[in-house]
Amino acid sequence: MRHLALIGAGGMAETTLQALAGRLPRRLACLTVLARPGSEAKAAAMLDRLAPAIAERHGVVTALPALLAARPDFVAECAGHAAVRDHAEAILRAGIPLAVIAIGALADQALHDRLLAAAEAGGAPLILPPGAVGGIDALVAARLSGLEEVVYSGRKPPQAWRGTAAEALLDLDAVVEPVVFYEGSARGAARDYPQNANVAATVALAGAGFEATRVRLVADPSITRNVHEVSVRSAAADFTIRLEGRPSPANPKTSLTAGLSLAREILNRSGGLVI
Repeated sequence: MRHLALIGAGGMAETTLQALAGRLPRRLACLTVLARPGSEAKAAAMLDRLAPAIAERHGVVTALPALLAARPDFVAECAGHAAVRDHAEAILRAGIPLAVIAIGALADQALHDRLLAAAEAGGAPLILPPGAVGGIDALVAARLSGLEEVVYSGRKPPQAWRGTAAEALLDLDAVVEPVVFYEGSARGAARDYPQNANVAATVALAGAGFEATRVRLVADPSITRNVHEVSVRSAAADFTIRLEGRPSPANPKTSLTAGLSLAREILNRSGGLVI
């Protein structure tokens, strides 16, 4: 990989680039960022600070045709569900591998199917990094033996749920003990809590599917970190994975691990050793 492109110039993109700086086996030839019109200056400032340690050249574009014309070797989405809906299909049909971190967008079955069709037509993979959760490799392996139950629990401080549908269900300022405010399918969680439930979608796609994967979302005033727990029963193994992720300084709704997971995906495509 010599030309990397990112979609987005927010906290996720910054975390990803910070993690790449000084860790690539050699500098890339080019680093391009697709930014929303009006955010060019922000994207340019981010690249001026971080890109010299990553790539020989860097630049900002504000339209998808310009990104496709630049022919990056790999694109990493760092911008949320709308970016997946707006850009992913064209990138895959152009034959460019795409890593999507806003995996909750794929709870839309029609979009999911279009992207898989585009990936097949373009001969380019749609890559889903684990993001903020662990054990996805074990879950995929266990699925091959037959899954009996998969449950994901997402537990965050009350204020991390601000700006979501939880505000209509709870007085977040008055929560004094853990409250389960959503219990249902992974599809419903990803649909109703798109900024907080990407993990639910990741677990569903790796395991039992959107309908069979059970999800609990919890506002917990006793914690300061985002806690993700996946419990699995299968014919091969039973296991529980629990991660206490520090929230991203740029966005408390997002675990810092998500951007680092995206950086790991890029590093795996940049050297001889893949882990």
